[in-house]
Amino acid sequence: MTEHEHYEAVVVGCGPGGAAAAATLANNGVETLVLERGVDAGSKNVSGGLVYAEESAPYTIDDLFPDFREEATERPATENYIHNISGEEVATFDISKLHHHDTEWADAVLRRKMDSWLGERVHEMTRETGGGLLTEVRVTGLLRDGGEIVGVECAELDPIEADLIVAADGVNSELARDAGLMDWEEPEEWFQGVKAVVDMPPEVINERFDIEEGEGVAHLFSGDLFDGVRGGGFLYTNEESLSIGTVFHLDSIAAERAEPHELLDNLLTHPLLAQWLGDEYDEREYSAKLVPDSKKAAHPSPHKDRLVLVGDAAGQMQAQGPIIKGMNHAVTAGALAAEAFATAKSRGDPHDAGELYERKLNAEGVMDKLRPTSYKTIGRLGETGPIASLTDSVADSALGRFAIKTLGEGTMERLFSSPRLMAMMPDTRTPYVTIPTVIAEELGERVTDESTVQPPELDDRIGDLTYDVGDPHIELIDNDFDASGTAVTACPVSAADFGGGCYRDEYVQTNGSEDHVVSLDTQPCVECGTCAVVADTHWEHPDGGKGVEYSDG
Repeated sequence: MTEHEHYEAVVVGCGPGGAAAAATLANNGVETLVLERGVDAGSKNVSGGLVYAEESAPYTIDDLFPDFREEATERPATENYIHNISGEEVATFDISKLHHHDTEWADAVLRRKMDSWLGERVHEMTRETGGGLLTEVRVTGLLRDGGEIVGVECAELDPIEADLIVAADGVNSELARDAGLMDWEEPEEWFQGVKAVVDMPPEVINERFDIEEGEGVAHLFSGDLFDGVRGGGFLYTNEESLSIGTVFHLDSIAAERAEPHELLDNLLTHPLLAQWLGDEYDEREYSAKLVPDSKKAAHPSPHKDRLVLVGDAAGQMQAQGPIIKGMNHAVTAGALAAEAFATAKSRGDPHDAGELYERKLNAEGVMDKLRPTSYKTIGRLGETGPIASLTDSVADSALGRFAIKTLGEGTMERLFSSPRLMAMMPDTRTPYVTIPTVIAEELGERVTDESTVQPPELDDRIGDLTYDVGDPHIELIDNDFDASGTAVTACPVSAADFGGGCYRDEYVQTNGSEDHVVSLDTQPCVECGTCAVVADTHWEHPDGGKGVEYSDG
């Protein structure tokens, strides 16, 4: 094999998982090179976003980066609520107990700020062991020798060999796909998140949310305001802004032909939010990403040869009803992968790191959180067609309504605060749409405020983002509407009646007949990966430093 530059470890991606892996490797004296596709760490990354420090976790992000909370986060989530909505009827439950369970702390974050700070620390730490952080480098695939993974190939650099390759390159990981460990074939394995960051002075946040300096609030929303699509909404208070967004099952978005930007607008314009948004608001950023459903997508054996997967690249995103945790699991996984390599190296067999990493994920309880036994034995059963239909019918029947009314607000609130119950929740309409709607109708109160806010049009949202795409990075393989038409509505920067997004449907005259086809323009792409799942495409990331660049993320 041709001689290539060699490092002990190469980490691809400098989000929380990659940063945790790199920091732990550096702390163990491992020569580590970190490669980041964005112009800066965080420029490509999006989250809702709360980062948790779990009491049961072997690693938390402030363990690895002691000044993290003071320097890189927004407000702590000191209060947590879920709003069950039916029209203008709302029943609100305090679910702080659920979110404080096994929680040392939980802070809101903006990814550009957080990841950029982490990137600076990572560069300082890895440089001391002979490596460092390189930005604007796209890793295009895996380097192999005799069929074995031995390194990475890059668009901007010559191939690099390593004893350990950490794929922390996010939900659209090209390394995981190249290794045959993950794919984008099944819409039911993914959520789609869409978010708006809204400007708001700190003193206004404190007044409108009735909180003090150093406090913050997390709000979740479910019920009928999302046109029957399975999922919900969120609102988190930052230091000088709000993160407001939606997260839906991608198969439900596809089936309902829902348009993500409109679902977000349904939340923004609901009268419940008028008390916080006021008469108008300034939306400073619109963003979107896919989110893996760990119950279905988390890889039980996330390694092959010298390659290990961490974070979203391994499907390690816990989304169980109102329990939404991802960044903390990425941190734990990244640190455990690095710890496994250091141990394997000390034993004289560094290439045994993958097997050791898998054992650590199970021994530390990470996999049980991501793929809980209660869901596999009970929740998954509830997703079978006949059972799901029956459950939904009962929930919306006179008997179901009587049961909810009899149980009352206190009991329902306690049920929503049960981690065990939330972990076995099936991914059906019943817990996301039907039950919250019935709760609102039977136990809720009418919101008296009126919303006057007008969300930006989709073209304005797209136009406010920063792009430098370069060469097209997505190829539409089959442009027939039946094959790829779902992308016209499911893409968060496209819409059926909008001609300026990525995907558009058209009628073309061919030999006297009219064909319904789809056209693609990658210029406004936000790199969420939605179309890779719902359309017949060949999907790649743009080259290093190209594509969308987020200010907040």
